[in-house]
Amino acid sequence: MYQNKINISFGDCDPAGIVFYPNYFRWFDATYHAFLASRGVSHASLVEKLNCAGTGIIDCGANFRAPAISGDSFTLNMTIENWSEKTVRLAYVGIMEERTILEGFEVRGLFQKVDGRLRAAPIAPLRVLLED
Repeated sequence: MYQNKINISFGDCDPAGIVFYPNYFRWFDATYHAFLASRGVSHASLVEKLNCAGTGIIDCGANFRAPAISGDSFTLNMTIENWSEKTVRLAYVGIMEERTILEGFEVRGLFQKVDGRLRAAPIAPLRVLLED
């Protein structure tokens, strides 16, 4: 499990004063990239090492369990839930003061340019890179 501390500021909130929901997806992405960095991998190095365009989101979703507001902080936990031939499913759980405020997921693929188009490639090379 990888953990990322999220501090919520005024700019993260909607006019009602609660977190504007797209920010949770932004924090999912930031947590994923922080996880890569913790493994010594940047997006640029991933592109170079795996001869790819990068990893992209194929599917994502979230369940919002409790509101969060400006000034709150929470821990966003990310786990690798499942590897398949062409995707990896990441699970996210946001915890604030021992209560779950958010559960979400991303399904990511490794993309390569083939005949001028981006296509999902086998994801095994990413798995090897992250598990070493």
